[in-house]
Amino acid sequence: MFSQEPIEWPDEVEILVDRLESESAERALSREERALMDVYETVPVLESEDGLHDFWQSGVDHQRIINSFDLIGATTLVDPLNASRWCQTKSEDRNDYSGTESDYLASIEEEVPDGLDELVDLVLAFIEEEMDQ
Repeated sequence: MFSQEPIEWPDEVEILVDRLESESAERALSREERALMDVYETVPVLESEDGLHDFWQSGVDHQRIINSFDLIGATTLVDPLNASRWCQTKSEDRNDYSGTESDYLASIEEEVPDGLDELVDLVLAFIEEEMDQ
């Protein structure tokens, strides 16, 4: 989908995510912790060649993921996620989209790189403000 470099999370985020992954087997994560995990785990899907299409074809709780992006303040990603919601009712093969559907999805996907560009800063601010470490 994009030609941009994948997000490289700072060590602080990687360490926290690793800790939360191991703790999640022993306890339920808080809403803030779950939001961080949702965002972290969803970014590779959004960075993939068929980002938004792949997101909607995945078996995740889509609304929870969207709410997680919203909770951390990533509205520039919430908007394209919501705008592409119709993809979940489409064929698993993106090549089955009509020309109009493909063009519309491509126009929505143009917003995603800007949202990904600001995501690291938003996640770091969210961790600092909302999570007890």
